[in-house]
Amino acid sequence: MIVQIHIKNQVFRADLSQPADISIPIQNKKGVTAWHVPHPKIEPVVADNFIGEIAKGASVNFRNILFNPHGNGTHTECAAHITDIDQNVLDFLPKTLFIAELITVKPQPVKNDRVIFPVSKSFNPATEALIVRTLPNTEEKLSKNYSSSNPPYFDVSFIKQINRQGIKHLLTDLPSVDKEKDDGKLICHKEFFEIHQTLLPKKTITELIYVPNHLSDGLYLLDLQVAPFINDAAPARPLIYK
Repeated sequence: MIVQIHIKNQVFRADLSQPADISIPIQNKKGVTAWHVPHPKIEPVVADNFIGEIAKGASVNFRNILFNPHGNGTHTECAAHITDIDQNVLDFLPKTLFIAELITVKPQPVKNDRVIFPVSKSFNPATEALIVRTLPNTEEKLSKNYSSSNPPYFDVSFIKQINRQGIKHLLTDLPSVDKEKDDGKLICHKEFFEIHQTLLPKKTITELIYVPNHLSDGLYLLDLQVAPFINDAAPARPLIYK
């Protein structure tokens, strides 16, 4: 199915029959982790003589799930992550379809860190979402434990650049846009979410994605699917269409 989208005097086409899933799923006792949280637990409900698992005699699978959205799998977060506003991630995502641009960057060494600096390009005026794939890009990202590993992070100059170009939704394969240990400064979060504004803009950050190498840089249609959790962050399944 081919759709045609008209935005800002431009016409975009996308093939909805070929989605590319760039999420990392939440799995029982495995998968990517960060911030010293354990792996998710997916366990059957046990009550009296009932065990909620078909393999153990139940008529249905009936399981509890324990996980942390920031440390287990792909998730989307909003300004409520770093402020005490009475809003949730769904409030900041009233729509889910965006023109997105995928770029690949190589973090640069700065002392003991690896930092992402501004890119030398202008984004298409219709672009509302930016997907950032970092190098090296291996399948290790699907199961890596990022805790205490000092992962790459964004320099605030990069965030200022994409703010100037109108990016509302930032997606990254890193566990955070900020340095892992930054004494709580959260400079890039604050800059991107524009928390100095009286009325906060509808912006989100999606972390811990994985963009396979066969997907080329360029424009896509993004469907930013987010689970309906009333929380500052929720599990996400971003799909992109060429």
